Amino acid sequence: MINYKSAKNKLIKSNIKINDEKINSSYSLNRVTTFDIYSSVDYPAGNNAAFDGYAINSKDTFYLNKKNFKKFKILKTVAAGDNPKIKNVKKFECIEVMTGAIIPKPFNTIIPIEQIQFFLNNRIKKFILVNKKIKKNNYIRFLGSDYKKNELIIAKGTLIQPSHILAFKSLGIEKVIVKKKPNIIFFSTGNEISKKKNIKSWEIRNSNMHYIKSLKNNFLFNFIDGGILRDKDDKIFKKLIDKNIKSKINIIITSGAVSAGKFDFVPSVINKFNLSTFFKGVAIRPGKPILFAKFKNKNKAFFGLPGNPISSAACFRFFVYPYLMSILNIRSEKPFKARLKNRFDKKKGFTRFLKGKLTATHNGNLQIEILKGQESFKIKSFVKSNVWGVFKEGQSLFKKGELIDCHSPLGSNKNIFY
Repeated sequence: MINYKSAKNKLIKSNIKINDEKINSSYSLNRVTTFDIYSSVDYPAGNNAAFDGYAINSKDTFYLNKKNFKKFKILKTVAAGDNPKIKNVKKFECIEVMTGAIIPKPFNTIIPIEQIQFFLNNRIKKFILVNKKIKKNNYIRFLGSDYKKNELIIAKGTLIQPSHILAFKSLGIEKVIVKKKPNIIFFSTGNEISKKKNIKSWEIRNSNMHYIKSLKNNFLFNFIDGGILRDKDDKIFKKLIDKNIKSKINIIITSGAVSAGKFDFVPSVINKFNLSTFFKGVAIRPGKPILFAKFKNKNKAFFGLPGNPISSAACFRFFVYPYLMSILNIRSEKPFKARLKNRFDKKKGFTRFLKGKLTATHNGNLQIEILKGQESFKIKSFVKSNVWGVFKEGQSLFKKGELIDCHSPLGSNKNIFY
């Protein structure tokens, strides 16, 4: 049995290749960029008004004061989306501008509408009065002040978020090259697994399949339900592996039948194949019987997850998810820290993945409470939790106030909310 760090190293060294595809940027949410993406334009595309008001040439105000004021003739009104072109502008002339309107030369500054005084009265708006020196560039958004042409928008290996799509559409990025979604086929195992609504006391609803299927948007994969394998279906399982190795499936996952029981056939069947990487059993809890294999000379990987629901969930989060990040070339995930609210003891040689409640203290510090009911069959604490706490091997006692590595239950730690 190997430790968690060694198991993760074996995973990362056993990558499979995921191809690229070009897609419309409108539909790129939660996809992973293959290349750096750069702006093809300056943004804003021209100098434009940050406020409603009147655009003037600041040079015309150089000698103005309360005793020496000038009236500026209003030439036209320019709104956002209007062609701003204007010819033969003379001294002491101005234009009315709406927010977002392009500011044409020779105008180079804006007086907000709230500060405007009209000549004679506010009803006949042909002239404005200016009685002070106005600085250049007031209330103007400058060409390229946000993004310059050829400036990096997002780097390769970035998980595309809604803010990125807003940037793509603002900057005219219509197509992006992303990694294809890995295809995962999932098999449940065991005579006890049932699809029925009403079950007997010796039956179990197929919750693991539904849980992992529900993660497909967060975890960047296409999900295929392979069905249920019964206790004596080892030969059927062998044929299914043969079939899927020749298909477009990238990763095969089973839940259950990986331990050492009479009907735990998954390890013996997988070992019949030519493998380049294999491990079974990791010094973790929950999920100790987990199995991983990479098929030799095949672009396919296999995960055998334990059958208990929390074991299956933990192994997906801490084995399958890091593997997905690796094969999609996403930068490795880093945990965030929280202080332990309650003392915890464990076996020194094991890594523990514990369901916790993350909160903030009155002064803004993060703290994690380890919830009661950590057994792998208990789901109540999983429902109440909002974070996984990782208690590393090599230490048995964790004292109150100690910093603990924490991970979001749903993928990237950047997406967690408290």
